[in-house]
Formats: sequence, structure tokens, C-alpha cells
Amino acid sequence: MRQKELIALISLLDDPDDKVYSVITEKLLQEGEKLIPSLEKALDSTDSTIIQQRIFSIIHQIQFQTTKQYLGNWVQSGANSLLEGSVFVARYRYPELSVSHIDECLEKMKQGVIAEINEKFTPLEKIKVLNHVFFVLLGFKGNSTNFYSPENHYINQLIETKKGGPVSLSILYSLVAHKLGLPIHCVSLPRNFILAYLGDSQTVENHANPEKTVLFYINPFNSGALLRRKDIEQFLTSNNLEINEEYFYPCSNRITITQLIASLMLSYQKIGLKENVDELKECIELVAGSSYTGDY
Repeated sequence: MRQKELIALISLLDDPDDKVYSVITEKLLQEGEKLIPSLEKALDSTDSTIIQQRIFSIIHQIQFQTTKQYLGNWVQSGANSLLEGSVFVARYRYPELSVSHIDECLEKMKQGVIAEINEKFTPLEKIKVLNHVFFVLLGFKGNSTNFYSPENHYINQLIETKKGGPVSLSILYSLVAHKLGLPIHCVSLPRNFILAYLGDSQTVENHANPEKTVLFYINPFNSGALLRRKDIEQFLTSNNLEINEEYFYPCSNRITITQLIASLMLSYQKIGLKENVDELKECIELVAGSSYTGDY
């Protein structure tokens, strides 16, 4: 779009006719992410409150479109990178966040663990070291005080504030573990989210007998507390939940990111931001592959 055309369209954003505004918005949205710098420049150069509000709205719509595109492409490419999936969710609120930046943060965390760990350690000994670095030295913890803050679910904010929700903490912990070569995978429980440490040579697809596949479970929201199968069974029973074998298996990256978005939706619902909830429902349907009907 030429600069003159852009200036002309922006000058009409305060038109009281909703149809005119709708047509202008449609044209600007078609330009996509590349138009944002020009819109931000126009934002700084106008004193019109109406135009400012509408530019803000258009920028948000473009960024939301871009977030959906990233998530859609992630799913289409196989959803192989949990890191990418979590960053693409965070771009809903922090559109300039890069995968490389978060990866650099993970590398620094990895180095802190490597300094303390030994390849001859048993799985339990390795987790003891990882827990010490992650929860004691780095100070990560579950944000039980402000549990429904949306910031709990954005990976960049989790790294910055050291506080997060069950899903985001599990994602971050597992990403650091994978950099260390530890076979730790996410497990989606109703009303909770934990991790499983798999036995040697086991794969996520090997679910024939979870008691043989999983050595033990880890709860990052509870400072890395170790759990056994019977602990999970007790949790399900005490919450009047059915004991489904899927609750003991590692889940796919798509399910993990679905649960991350669901947690984010719940947070926005709790603070009364319905527009955000509706937008994130579109994202969760992209990731889940069908209309999302689960709890959030």
C-alpha cells in the first residue's frame, strides 16, 4: 500500500459511518503485519482520540491474525516444537517475542544444571539436581497468590517473573530437561498438569503399560514434587474424577498447547475480558483441530 493511500485511509477512520470504517479496516487488515510500523507512526502523529482507538484496534486485529497464522502453520508442520508453540501463544500478548530469545534463556538454564549434574547419576538424582537449580537457585514457583493472572501463561513472563501456572511451568521445565537429554514429557490431567519421566529407550507412543513406561511423575507447580501412579489415582478419586488411562500417559505437543491456551482463556474469563476469551477460542480450535468443547 502506498503511503498516500494509507494516509488517506487513516484520515477517514473517524468517519461516523460504520460501513466506511468497516471497509477501511478490511483494506488495512489485508496488508497484514508489514503495515504495523506505519500504523504506529500514524498513531503518534494524530491527536484524534477516535482515530487512536481505531488504530489500536486495527493493530490488535492484525497481530491476532498473525498469531493464528503462526499457530496454524505450527500445527500443519507437525507441531514438533513445544518451544515454538509456547512462543506463538505468547505472541498473542507480546507480538515481537522471538523463539531465539527464549531458546537463549533455556540455554542459560541448561548450563546452570550441567555444572551440577553427572551422567552417572540415576534419574532420581538428576531430577534432584534439576529441581535444586530450577526452583531454588533460579527461584521458579507456582503463582498460587495470583493464580488467575494471564501473565502466568506467557513463557517470556514466566522467565522474567519466575512465577507461572501448572501448564507453563511444566512446559518450561520440560524444555530445559530436553536440552539436558532427559526423557521428560508433559501429562495432561484434569484440573492439573504434570510431567512424566520415561524409562530408558521408551517413547511417547509406548503406552501399553504406563507403570513400566513411566518411572515417576513430577509436579512443577509444587516445586518439582515427585509422584507415583497411586498418587495420581488418589488425586483423581479425591476430585471425583474418572481414572482414565490417558491421564497417566505423556500427551502430544498439540494437547499441551491446547491446555496452555485453555488456562489463558480461563484467566481472561476470571477478569472479565470476554473479547480475549473469544479470540483465544479461535486459537484453541486451530490447535485442537476441531471445535473446542473442553473446560477452561
